[in-house]
Amino acid sequence: MVKLASGDKVAILSPASIINPDYVGGAADTLRQWGLCPVVMPHTLGEHGSFSGSSRERLSDLTDALLDPSVKAIVCSRGGYGCVHLLAALDRLMASGDIAPKWLVGFSDISALHALWGKHGWPSVHASMTKHLAVAGPEDPLNLRLLSILRGEKPDLTMPTGFSGSPAGKLSRPGKGEGMVVGGNLAVIGGLVGTPMNPVRPGSILLIEDIAEPIYKVERILWQLRLAGIFDNLAGLMVGQFTDYRAPSRDHADMYAMIDSFLSEGGAAPSFPVAMDIPVGHIDDNHPVILNLKASLEVGEGRASLRYH
Repeated sequence: MVKLASGDKVAILSPASIINPDYVGGAADTLRQWGLCPVVMPHTLGEHGSFSGSSRERLSDLTDALLDPSVKAIVCSRGGYGCVHLLAALDRLMASGDIAPKWLVGFSDISALHALWGKHGWPSVHASMTKHLAVAGPEDPLNLRLLSILRGEKPDLTMPTGFSGSPAGKLSRPGKGEGMVVGGNLAVIGGLVGTPMNPVRPGSILLIEDIAEPIYKVERILWQLRLAGIFDNLAGLMVGQFTDYRAPSRDHADMYAMIDSFLSEGGAAPSFPVAMDIPVGHIDDNHPVILNLKASLEVGEGRASLRYH
């Protein structure tokens, strides 16, 4: 794992949608207060339709950050949409062997880049981006957890289940499992199934979350994963926050009730532990999770723990 030290460079870039410049400036201030050296890439604050730049411009920023040996980590400014445009070219670059692993920080659409990092065996961090770094500041506990990870630590992560208060959110499945922690945004993961970028390998611990997706669309993606055989070989499932959707639907009280029903389809409980409704996703309390690293997941009464190997 990469271990950042005082004075190391951290690239801030926008691989997808437009970002508020104030968040980038505030995040850079937080990084400086941590003793790091933020480098805002040329097209981070750009605008090209809904994107921060053309595909070529966004690729240029990421390529330059990857090729610069003095840059030890990449913090994405935000998600949105657009990372999928960059995967093929970045895959070729990373396969060349000309670059050393470096941290990637982000979530939501950045899940596509996490999948690419995982394909090449590079750990990355599913975590909030420039907005939280800027608004919450350098002393925020979740920001400090991110800093500890960037410094090469592997802190255990214990989170409450049933975080949203949904009755179905409390229906976790207790147990223990070991595997590679992968995943992130469910819609992005679903779009990568059947491609070389599919992040879910047999024996994985899968993390899922999403925003503004109707219950039936989330169910459709879950069935896509099931039909692809993904649920046949999981070591564990972590169900994060599903925000900004309408509930109830005509079929389910809320998203967690649907997911619980999906997992019980056919009357057989899953053989793997399920941490239901944990604080990961499009919320202020988005707990940083190291992806593409082996860990043990233990789900018990009202809580779930990840211990990295």
